[in-house]
Amino acid sequence: MKVLFAVCVLTGLLAVFDSAAQAAPQNAAPPPVPSASAIDAEVARAMTATGAKGLALAVIENGRQVFAKSYGVRNAAGDPLQSDTIMYGASLTKAVFAYTVMQLVEEGVLALDVPIERYLPKPLPAYAEPEVEDRYARWSDLAGDDRWRKLTARILLTHSSGFANFGFLEPDGRLRFHFEPGARYAYSGDGFILLQFVLERGLGLDVGREMQRRVFDRFGMRKTSMIWRADFRANLADGWDLQGKVEPHDERSAVRAAGSMDTTIEDFARFAAGFIRGEGLSAAARAEITRPQLPITTRTQFPTLQPELPVAERRPDLAAGLGVVTFTGPQGRALEKGGHNDTTGNTWICVESRRSCVVLLSNDVRAEAAFPGLVRFILGETGAPYDWSKNVSP
Repeated sequence: MKVLFAVCVLTGLLAVFDSAAQAAPQNAAPPPVPSASAIDAEVARAMTATGAKGLALAVIENGRQVFAKSYGVRNAAGDPLQSDTIMYGASLTKAVFAYTVMQLVEEGVLALDVPIERYLPKPLPAYAEPEVEDRYARWSDLAGDDRWRKLTARILLTHSSGFANFGFLEPDGRLRFHFEPGARYAYSGDGFILLQFVLERGLGLDVGREMQRRVFDRFGMRKTSMIWRADFRANLADGWDLQGKVEPHDERSAVRAAGSMDTTIEDFARFAAGFIRGEGLSAAARAEITRPQLPITTRTQFPTLQPELPVAERRPDLAAGLGVVTFTGPQGRALEKGGHNDTTGNTWICVESRRSCVVLLSNDVRAEAAFPGLVRFILGETGAPYDWSKNVSP
C-alpha cells in the first residue's frame, strides 16, 4: 500500500506540472538561458509546490557550464545543500559507465558486437562462487539457457538483454531471460552489471579505477567516486521520500556500474559539459553513444517488462542509445538519462545542436514532479519523453 500511495502521489504531481508546461509553444525557437535570478525564482516556486527539501541544478550552454547552484537543505538538521555537497548519482552512473566503455572500444580492448563469451575464461553460468554472487548477480541461474551466448556489449548497453531490471526482483529471485537478447528495450540494471563483470573477470580491469582515471580525473570531478569515501561524510546529503521521511545516505562499498556513483552538482556538470563537447572520444565514438540503436516500444519505461505497443501507438523518434535514451524534438536530436531511488530524483537532458544541457539532482524524490517544467523553463521545449520516463525506478 505504501508503494501504491507513493506512485499515485508522484503521478498526480507530475500531471500538474506536465499540464502547465504543455502550454508552451511546441515549435518556438529556443529561448536564451534565463538569468540566475530567474532560475532562482523558478526553483523556489517548484520547491514550494512539491514540498521538496533539496534540489541542485546546473546549466550547460554551447558546451560550457554557465550555472550551477544548490537549494534547500541536505539533512534533517537543516544544514544547507551546497554545490559541493555529495549526492547520490543513482542511474546517472550508467551514462558515465557507457562513456568509459566507449573509450575501451576505441582502444580495441572490447568490441560492441562480439559475444561476451569470447571474453570470459569459462561459461557465464559456471561462475557460481560466492564472491561473484555477492557482488554481481547469480549467473548460475542461467544454466541450461544458452541465450547468454548471444549477449554483446551493445545489447547490454541498450537495455535489450532480456533480463528484468534485477534478478532479485523476480518472484523467485532467479535471473532469467524474458525475450531473445537484442529483440527489444527493457531496462535492466543487471545487464550493466554483467558488462562490468565481463570487464573485470574477463578482461582483468578494475571498473572503479577505469572510471576514476577516464572520467573523474579527466574532468576534475574531485568529489565523485564509485564507492564511499570517508571524506564525503562532512558534507553529505541525506534524502527524503514521498512521505517526507528522511533516510541516511547509503555508504556504498562496492562498485556497481548500474548505479553506485556519488557526485556533486558541480562535478556532474563538468562531465555533462565534456560529454556534450565530445571530449575523450573520437567524433564517431561519441556519435555512437547517442545514435538511435534500438526502438523503444512500450508506453512507459517502468515496469520494465510490460507489453510492447502496437506500431501505430509508439513514439517513432524514441530510441535507446548506449547508456542513454535519445529522442528528436523541436530543437532536433537530444538525449536524456534519469536516476532514481526512494529518496533520490535525478535527470540529465541535452540538446545536441546547441550543445546545451540541464542537470537536476535532488535528495528529495518529490522534486521529480517539477523536472519537466524546470527543463522547459531553461531549455525551452525539447520534446523530452516525460510521459514515457516519469514512472521511474532505480
